[in-house]
Amino acid sequence: MAEEKFNRKNPAVKRILQEVKEMQSNPSDDFMSLPLEENLFEWQFAIRGPADSEFEGGIYHGRIQLPSEYPFKPPSFMLLTPNGRFETQTKICLSISNHHPEHWQPSWSVRTALVALIAFMPTNPGGALGSLDYKKEERRVLAVKSREAAPKYGTPERQRLIDEIHEYMLSKATPVPQQNLEQNSVESSNNIESEEEVQMNPNNDIIADVAGAEIQQNPVVDGMIVEDVHEVQVNANAGPLNVRFSAGLSVSRRVAAGETSQHQVQGSEGTVPKPADDRFFTWAAIGLTIAIAVLLLKKFLKSSGHDFGSDGGL
Repeated sequence: MAEEKFNRKNPAVKRILQEVKEMQSNPSDDFMSLPLEENLFEWQFAIRGPADSEFEGGIYHGRIQLPSEYPFKPPSFMLLTPNGRFETQTKICLSISNHHPEHWQPSWSVRTALVALIAFMPTNPGGALGSLDYKKEERRVLAVKSREAAPKYGTPERQRLIDEIHEYMLSKATPVPQQNLEQNSVESSNNIESEEEVQMNPNNDIIADVAGAEIQQNPVVDGMIVEDVHEVQVNANAGPLNVRFSAGLSVSRRVAAGETSQHQVQGSEGTVPKPADDRFFTWAAIGLTIAIAVLLLKKFLKSSGHDFGSDGGL
């Protein structure tokens, strides 16, 4: 790191450069953290999951933002790796963070803060800002996945530093506990079974929607709605005029609950046989058909130059 480009007279810069030297000369197997080349106040870090916990074997990356008044004001912390204890890309609330400046001590450093963060991992979140309370089984799965690759975040400069820290942590990482590996295997198996089930029955959602629509379209209220459909087909020949058409009359009416036994719904079309006393509707349909036929004939004769009376007679 080119120290000459920074103002070493600045108390914050002077303190940060001292911590960088100390971090490089006395590295830890439990964590690693370094600032960006172009910004001493932004650090990338990674911590190792604490032993004898559901986080054991995991590598968790994050970001530290130091204030310009450092070390007299506390830094802010943000996790980048899914872990089940803290939200990602959200400033978390800890007694060593900027959420509680009253607890911060100027004698503390980035190293001190990372040690404290590791200790906080297996503790009860208690509803703190940025905290999560995943089940231990879920955290074990995330611990295994955290080793696969470093998270993607920010500019190429940030990503290079993140990848560098990840490689260092992998070289120092202890083997993943067997319990975590077994839990990850079970989780992967469950995911595969779920995907196969979706592929075998891809229309589940559609079926559910259709069923719901049928229920809404056929409400049961005291009685039932009966629809009588009467259709009459007419083939009429009058000289050069050949008329072929069909007319239908549809009447919907409510039937009392006691009368529903007289009606039987047939098939998916929902047709209902009419009782014998519904002949009125059939005659109404026939009358409508005859009226239409007369009007058509009148129109044809008029267009052909024939005269006819106003009463509709030919």
